[in-house]
This record gives sequence, structure tokens and C-alpha cells, in this order.
Amino acid sequence: MARKNPAGTARERLIEAAMGLFARRGVNGTSLQMIADEIGVTKAAVYYHFQNKDDLVEAGITPYLRCLATVVEAAEGRLRRKDQIDTLLNGVIDLLIDNRELLIALQFDPVIQQHLKTRSDMRDLQQRVGVLLIGPRPHTQTLVIALIVSGGLAFATANPLLADLEDTELRRELYTIARRILRIRTPIPTAPHPD
Repeated sequence: MARKNPAGTARERLIEAAMGLFARRGVNGTSLQMIADEIGVTKAAVYYHFQNKDDLVEAGITPYLRCLATVVEAAEGRLRRKDQIDTLLNGVIDLLIDNRELLIALQFDPVIQQHLKTRSDMRDLQQRVGVLLIGPRPHTQTLVIALIVSGGLAFATANPLLADLEDTELRRELYTIARRILRIRTPIPTAPHPD
């Protein structure tokens, strides 16, 4: 019987260390030696599992995208629009809260941003999330609202100002505020043009 290592496999520990360093120092500011030092192994041990930092970026991002795909599939499987949005919001908020450190790297590191742009699965997920939130042909205002919600959820979750907030409270606040914003469907009144 295989013995379980509560700290995770060497590969998992390397990924976790790398993503933590990427979040704090950026991909370009992190060396493979720094990653090795973070968990007390040799640089050769890093090379045993990964050829380079790009492989580590890929290994760190892929599980997150798989989880997001699962959330999107669950939401798409719901029949009523309200249930689709609730399922999507709950799943995305849980995913964001469970991956706060990774989220910082996903949002702010230019190397990771570029990597995400090249992934067709990421583009597909973004499109599917958009359709769930706003439908296939949204009005401009509806699109702006959805972008504010999706960007705001990610930004708020990763923001240091909320780092000490309990996960349960943060989850509740994010969900409540996102639902409130998404319900705003009426056009913003405009001032009459002076003649």
C-alpha cells in the first residue's frame, strides 16, 4: 500500500512553491534555484520534474482551468437562467477563494497573462462564462456589467485589503454583491441634451 505524504508529492510541492513565488516576485523574478530553495531541494530535483519555468506555469494553471471548466459545465447543465448564474457564481467564488495566491499571479504577472492568451481552453471558458452571465448577444451595458462582476470578483478576492476576512464572510459578500449587480438590467438614465 502506498504511503500518503500529507505535504503532497515533490511535484505538487514544487508547483505550490513556484506559484507562490510567481505571485510574490513574478515569473521573471523567480529562478528555478529559488523554487528549489523554497522547499529545500536541489535545482536538479526541479529539473527532474520540469524542464523550465514555462512547464511550471503550465502545471500551476492547468488544474485551475480544469476546475473552472467543471464549474462552467455544472452551470450549463442547469435549465433556469437564475440557477445557471447561481451555480456559476458559487463555483467561481469558491474557486477564487481557494486559489487566492494563484489568483494574484493569474491577474498580474505578464508572463502568465501571455501564457493564458495562447490557450484555446481559456478563451473557450471565457466565452462560455460570458454566455452564462449575459447571453449570446448582450447589450453593451449588460456586457459592461458582466465584465465589472467578473473582474471585480477576481480583484476583490486577491486584494490584500480583504486578506484577513474569513472565507465564509468573503464568499457571502462576493455572492451577494455580484447577484445585486447582475440584476441591474435597466439602462442608465441619461440627461436630456440641451437644445
